[in-house]
Amino acid sequence: MKSEVSKTVKGYERKPSWLRVKLPSDPTFWSTKGLVSDLKLVTVCEEAQCPNRWECWQQGTATFMIAGDRCTRACGFCAVKTAKPFDLEADEPERVAEATKRLGLKHVVITAVARDDLADGGALHFAKTIQAVRAKNPDVVIEVLVPDFNLKNDALLMVVEASPEVFNHNLETVERLTPLVRSRAKYERSLEVLKQAGTMAESLGLKMTTKSGLMLGLGENEEEILIAMDDLRQHGVEVLTLGQYLRPSANHLPVVEYIHPDVFAALKERALEKGFIHVSSGPLVRSSYHAGDFSPSDVS
Repeated sequence: MKSEVSKTVKGYERKPSWLRVKLPSDPTFWSTKGLVSDLKLVTVCEEAQCPNRWECWQQGTATFMIAGDRCTRACGFCAVKTAKPFDLEADEPERVAEATKRLGLKHVVITAVARDDLADGGALHFAKTIQAVRAKNPDVVIEVLVPDFNLKNDALLMVVEASPEVFNHNLETVERLTPLVRSRAKYERSLEVLKQAGTMAESLGLKMTTKSGLMLGLGENEEEILIAMDDLRQHGVEVLTLGQYLRPSANHLPVVEYIHPDVFAALKERALEKGFIHVSSGPLVRSSYHAGDFSPSDVS
């Protein structure tokens, strides 16, 4: 693949020109930041050090991370801290709903840390948040980005029955690298989560699109990426995101290579040829980046 090998300068990784991000200047960025702070909410934008948070917050959008900011897993790529989680906050679903209303969102993404300490993995909390958001914002498109819930069908069903329009669970990387990259997660389990969620929605007569994403630059090759695409399609996934892995700190997995934008463009074309109905592919793409560009009405 056309790429640039990761280089270090005085202990810091030197990123290529296409990964430069402009700092915020629009006052909307600061008003969004203030709203999130006032409602005591956590956003994956900040916790995961998303490179697009300046752009998204200037547009008045954010991805809300529920169930706390402490994860029970320690994935090698993730900036979210690993620690014993606090108890769930009963009023959090209402606070998220209020934020979506004040921001006037048309498409909201709700994600969460992995909560393996809870019997349902936090699924009921997801369901309550979906219901609260829909009650305050009936027309908003709700997208959830969920952990694997250890493939507990009752937990998956709780989320699906709440009827989000988009059900997202990230494969994150190719099969070979999964043991290195994803703590406690399994490649086949993630595929099965996506398949089961789609099957449940269909059996309930719900219109729900499944979505997944991959990070590139961890040492995968093109053939492995294409195989992962095929696996996702075989498990019913219709929407795909492809983005560049960026190392959050020296304690995280190193970047093996920076993938050139032209490669991302070519991979998008390959994905569309394989039958994905919507593909976001680029160095700065993340699961929720421009999530609103996909409309559930695009699904026939």
